[in-house]
Amino acid sequence: MYDYIALHGLDILTTILGLIYIWLEYRASIFLWIVGIVMPALDIWLYWQHGLYGDAGMATYYTLAAVYGYIVWKWGHGEKRTLPISHMPLRLYLPVTVFFFVAWGATYYILITWTNSTVPVLDAFTNALSFVGLWALARKYMEQWFFWIAVDVVCTFLYVTKGIPFKAGLYGLYVVIAVAGWFKWRQLMHRQNHQDQQSPSTSEA
Repeated sequence: MYDYIALHGLDILTTILGLIYIWLEYRASIFLWIVGIVMPALDIWLYWQHGLYGDAGMATYYTLAAVYGYIVWKWGHGEKRTLPISHMPLRLYLPVTVFFFVAWGATYYILITWTNSTVPVLDAFTNALSFVGLWALARKYMEQWFFWIAVDVVCTFLYVTKGIPFKAGLYGLYVVIAVAGWFKWRQLMHRQNHQDQQSPSTSEA
């Protein structure tokens, strides 16, 4: 038992942090970004040990992006006390799509050129879409849940094949929670819009 825990200790720890993270994200709590700094910092080591070099690089980005997300949620919303949940504007769909495919291709090239990754296509896919998903989360766009569902499904498969069972189980759970999270955020957005309609505007004050 001790040997098993020693072997999978980092996997178990980051899985526990991941559960806390997704629960905070589900509740749209700003504290998700605090966990979002610690967890990926540990993931860098975990992924590198298992040859998931793209994910290791992505974890570095996650750590830095979590700082950005915290700043945006806390101070990047003008006069509103909290950044509101909203839909991603239609004008952003084309540039986001272009960015995703460019990032996918660039990450794939890096993996096949400078690493011995055995799953470069899928590893690059989850990395590229995670860039988009984390950006959408930082902006509190509803569509971020759809991006994460796709990422989580692929990651579950990758981690099973790479022998990271706890992380694989976590991402399988993420798929379920992401679906529930979309409904939760939709409810929060409707409540938020209703409150905005009920409160007097600044010009009427």
